Amino acid sequence: MKAREAVLTRREAHQAPLTNWGELRADEQVEVVKHAQVVAAGRVEEVSLSGNVLWLSAEGAEPRRLFLKSDGVLVRRA
Repeated sequence: MKAREAVLTRREAHQAPLTNWGELRADEQVEVVKHAQVVAAGRVEEVSLSGNVLWLSAEGAEPRRLFLKSDGVLVRRA
């Protein structure tokens, strides 16, 4: 039973919003969440040195988007 709990805990930790965007690496798959809704998903293109700015590379009409931590968006690994 403990192994199952450990797997669930790791899964929840993986989907938890990141407090430090600086931990993200290029090409990591992420989701951007605002008001409990996913507003964008794609691969990390670049993160500022301060960890407050994120460039997301996605497919579709908007191939590249900028997100600011100060705008109240959350980022989690997909």
